[in-house]
Amino acid sequence: MSDIFYKSVAELEKMLDAREISAVELLKIFAKRKRDVDAKVGAFISADEVSALEAAEKSDRRRAEGRKLGHLDGIPVGLKDNLAVKGQPLTCASKMLEKFVSPYTGTVLSKLEGQGAVFWGRLNMDEFAMGSSCETSALAKTRNPWDLSRIPGGSSGGSAASVAAGECACSLGSDTGGSIRQPAALCGVVGLKPTYGLVSRYGLAAFASSLDQIGPLARSVEDAALLLRAIAGYDRLDSTSFKAEIPDYPSLLSREAFKGKKIGVPKEYFGAGVDPDVRRLVDEAISKCVELGARAEEISLPHTDLAIPVYYIIATAEASSNLARYDGIRYTHRSPDARDATDIYYKSRAEGFGEEVKRRIILGSYVLSSGYYDAYYLRAQKVRTLIRSDFEKAFGGVDVIMTPTSPTTAFKVGEKTSDPLSMYLSDICTINVNLAGLPALSVPCGFSNGLPVGLQMIGRAFGEADLLSCAYAYEKAAGFAGITPNI
Repeated sequence: MSDIFYKSVAELEKMLDAREISAVELLKIFAKRKRDVDAKVGAFISADEVSALEAAEKSDRRRAEGRKLGHLDGIPVGLKDNLAVKGQPLTCASKMLEKFVSPYTGTVLSKLEGQGAVFWGRLNMDEFAMGSSCETSALAKTRNPWDLSRIPGGSSGGSAASVAAGECACSLGSDTGGSIRQPAALCGVVGLKPTYGLVSRYGLAAFASSLDQIGPLARSVEDAALLLRAIAGYDRLDSTSFKAEIPDYPSLLSREAFKGKKIGVPKEYFGAGVDPDVRRLVDEAISKCVELGARAEEISLPHTDLAIPVYYIIATAEASSNLARYDGIRYTHRSPDARDATDIYYKSRAEGFGEEVKRRIILGSYVLSSGYYDAYYLRAQKVRTLIRSDFEKAFGGVDVIMTPTSPTTAFKVGEKTSDPLSMYLSDICTINVNLAGLPALSVPCGFSNGLPVGLQMIGRAFGEADLLSCAYAYEKAAGFAGITPNI
């Protein structure tokens, strides 16, 4: 069982059902794996092994009594540290919330508890999910399991690295501009960003409320489908939640999914800035899908080049509003040097927030300020509508859109920290999807100089069933799912 930590959730479920292993034994294997490799990888901010073992023991008792709760019963699931679980830390990888413990459990986490999942640790992230490399975290340093000198991607870098390193069976992350898909691509795992409104945001520490979505990171498309089925659904506690029918995603997966399908290949995603090796591997992946029965044609998404400025106006504006609550007065860091109320506000925020968070708060406050709202924020929202319209027109003629997930493979630690604009361009292939509210996933499609490359598939709104099925068909044909790093 030395490599059990690299088995899929579906495989682990079968082993648990057959009594080949117990949930307690499984958790101990992952706990040992964490002790063995996390000093190098740094995926975890914290882990409560005692509480996790108690949950695993309960899972074993349920199985023994014939009361299995669901497909995830007894499965260790890692959580990005911006997801609320009562009694667990909720730091957002920031000094501002370093000592904060959540007083409630979010809807998605309650659903996973209802499935019997074992919450296994809090995973590192860019501070308040603001970043593309996991380097803005104030509490941990995460490395890419494929090359420890490189970044894992962000902001869900710990979530992706923990799965790639075999430290948990699967994990949850959040995606505001590519923060699930980009680290999934750079770490060689599957990452899914659902349609906006399909998964409740209640219990997710807000970055940009009109863009944020919770989603799974997993070893296989089937595992991502299992997780999505567990967490999707309407929630009255989330005003942006949508009443949509939730299919049985895993049962709809098919190796024949591409037969008769039309693939759209947007020319704007394959231009300057995309590494030639990345482009070659994505082209080969699209050709593989054509071999499986699809037709591919070039399409245009003409407003793609406006995505970066539009995103960084809308996202920072919403961030400046959402982060106003972290003021040093209630549950956040309070400066010990503060002399009066003004000092508390100023010094606590100056000490508690990192440089990237401060940068985005300042920019967001500026674009919302009197005299600039119409020129920046309102105009950005109008262009966002044009971006959404581009996708609507494209899906009038194609079934799925395919692009690179990231324009490059994982870059070196520290390579872009002094150049924020270069860092922002890391999300150039993923941001449009969030602005349009569409579902998209990243699936491994090969390696460039030993580093993983991801293929991004974009689907119609609430078309996760077709999207996952296409990804499953490609994954099975391509054969990259079982390849793991040597840490």
